[in-house]
Amino acid sequence: MIYNPSCSQEQLEKKFKKLRKLNYNAFRWWRMYDDPKPLLSKQSPLLDRIKNGDFNYSHYNYQAMWCEHEMNKVYNKFGFDDMGRYVEETSLLRSRRKRLLEDHYKEEDTRLESITIELAKNFKITKDEVKTLMGEFDGTLEELYIHLQQKYPYNKFYLPKSLKHLQSRYD
Repeated sequence: MIYNPSCSQEQLEKKFKKLRKLNYNAFRWWRMYDDPKPLLSKQSPLLDRIKNGDFNYSHYNYQAMWCEHEMNKVYNKFGFDDMGRYVEETSLLRSRRKRLLEDHYKEEDTRLESITIELAKNFKITKDEVKTLMGEFDGTLEELYIHLQQKYPYNKFYLPKSLKHLQSRYD
């Protein structure tokens, strides 16, 4: 085994069922799946965007893990004896994995920067304060939003009834 993905193939298949399978695209051939939910506009309330999944973990890393599983299968087939054949058989998978990881890192950086800016704007605090709070907080993004809402009450937005149960944790 050359790669050691953190998710099993069964776990990846469950995650892929929630995504939309893409048709072949010559300009983005390495992508196999996409998120079926469209992102909400930037004018939407931040809490709604969080609940929609606009800042969730990027699915490109899961696709890269799938490539790692496939490359391990090829390695098991040819073994260490015929590395030239392994390199030849996995060249497309290695290119796909590389591009998926690049997309993953780019999207994660964008999402992290975006949520940091939005939280700082929403609660009128600095980006450094938000980064510190995000690093120290142990919970979901929704729970962080509620925690910040209680910590900085001078900038109140409505709290939907569906989240009232989370509010009691931080009182």
